[in-house]
Amino acid sequence: MKLFGQKLTLSAAFGLTVVAIFILVSLLTPWLAPYAESANVGGTWDLPSAKLWLGADQIGRDMLTRMMYGSRMTIGVALAITTLSFFIGIVLGFTSSVVGGWVDIFFTRLVDVMLSIPSLIFALIILGVFGSSIPVLILTIAVLDSTRVFRLARALGMNLSVLEYVEAARLRGEGLWWVIRREILPNAWAPLVSEFGLRFCFNFLFIAGLSFLGLGIQPPYADLGGMVRENAAAINFGMMAPIYPATAIALLTVSINLVVDWMLSIDARPSGAQAEL
Repeated sequence: MKLFGQKLTLSAAFGLTVVAIFILVSLLTPWLAPYAESANVGGTWDLPSAKLWLGADQIGRDMLTRMMYGSRMTIGVALAITTLSFFIGIVLGFTSSVVGGWVDIFFTRLVDVMLSIPSLIFALIILGVFGSSIPVLILTIAVLDSTRVFRLARALGMNLSVLEYVEAARLRGEGLWWVIRREILPNAWAPLVSEFGLRFCFNFLFIAGLSFLGLGIQPPYADLGGMVRENAAAINFGMMAPIYPATAIALLTVSINLVVDWMLSIDARPSGAQAEL
C-alpha cells in the first residue's frame, strides 16, 4: 500500500487506519451514537449488555455514546487549537526570519519569555481567571503552543531565506507575503506537516489532562479526559468504565505518532542520486 507515492510500513498502515476510524466515527457520531449524549439509559456503572455495549457511566449514561461524543469533542478542540497555533506560529516565524532586524528581535524575545513559564501553569492561570469555555480554551492553548511552532518556522525560514531562489524573488521586487507563500512555505512543508502531527498529539493530551483536572471541556459536553476523571472511582469496584476513554486517548496518540514517524523517515530518506553516491 502506498501513500504520497511512498510505501507504507506496517506500523504506519496500522496508525493510519486507527486515525481514519477515529475521524470517521467523530464525523458520523450524531448518526452512529445509539443514544443522546446526556441521556440516562441505565444504572450507575451498569455492566456491558446488549442494550449498553460498554456499560453505563457514573450516572447511568451509555459509555459507548459518551465515548463517541467525547472523541468528537476532544479531537475537534485539539484540531482547532493546532490549526490556530500553526497559523500564528508560521506567520510570525517566517515574518521574523525574512524581515529580520528589530522585528525578529521583538518576536524572539517575546517567545523566550513565554517559553520560560511552564505551559500547564500558564494555562491554569488563564483558565482560572477567564473560565474554561471552549473559545477561551482554544485561544489560550493555541497561543501557548504557537511559541513552539514559531521557533521551528523561524529556523526553517532562516535557512531558506538565504537561498538563491529567495534572493532572486526579492530582486524581482516580490513582496514579503509572496516570498513567504510561494518560495519559503512550499519548501518547508514536509517538516511542518510532521510537526503538525506531533503538536496535535501534545494538544490532544493537554486537553485531556486539563479536563481530568476539571479545567478543560466542561459538562454537559463529553470529552475523554473528563470521562476518565468522572468514572475513576469505578476502578475500586473492578469496573472498566474509566479504562475505555483512557485506552482511546492512548490508542489515538500512539497511532498518530506511528504515522508521523513514517513521514519523518521519508523526509530523512536520501534521494536516488544521493543513494547512488
